[in-house]
Amino acid sequence: MGASVEQRRVGLRDGRETTIHVVVHRLERTRLRMVRLAPEAPLEEWCEREGVRDAVSGGFAVKPEQEPLGELWLDGRPAPHRPFADPWHTSRSAVEAVNGRVEIGPRDTLSARPDGGLLQAGPLLVRDGRSAVEGVDDPEGFSSTCEEFDQDITAEREPRLAIALTADAALGVAADGRGPDDAGMTLDEFAALLVDLGARTALNLDGGSAASLIADGRRLNTPRTDEGEPMDASSPAVSAIVFGRR
Repeated sequence: MGASVEQRRVGLRDGRETTIHVVVHRLERTRLRMVRLAPEAPLEEWCEREGVRDAVSGGFAVKPEQEPLGELWLDGRPAPHRPFADPWHTSRSAVEAVNGRVEIGPRDTLSARPDGGLLQAGPLLVRDGRSAVEGVDDPEGFSSTCEEFDQDITAEREPRLAIALTADAALGVAADGRGPDDAGMTLDEFAALLVDLGARTALNLDGGSAASLIADGRRLNTPRTDEGEPMDASSPAVSAIVFGRR
């Protein structure tokens, strides 16, 4: 659909490097929609089966049930999900796409009942063109509620995934990690990268081995196991954001 794709190496403050992948979708000709992968599946396999050319894996999952963790709205209807822990279920950030309008922000600043799609993940990485996590202790309570996840996603460098909005585009951004030549990124480092890419707002999505960024039918990033072994397919995702034509 004419999205532009970039891959480059990024140096980190301790001298290590990682690979980042950026897909730029112009908002004037792009429609975003949220989808539920049922049953759960590696995003690249789901895209091939469904004929989807451009997508990014979405929110978190409750394991082993593989139920969406955080709110998910599909075409104006709420999908079954497990709410985030109190009090974060009402405020953890989300991306909303309604009638061609896309917004990223804290959940309680978006539509209560969106007439379109909404996917809650987090934390918010960029707000008003600046990092939303720099100098913030436990942004959106992800460390204090780490029992909801496999690990504390704020603690160290990991493979990362985000959706970001610039003045005129939606970006899918993935950072490789867990490899000998790919260190991954901390949330602070990832937010700073997104600001450098021109993001006005940006939302952290499910990372690690489930992170998958698809452009023109091809997965760009390299998923790895916790032990650093490359994977033929990413881990199953339960939701995704699809980039289609308006």
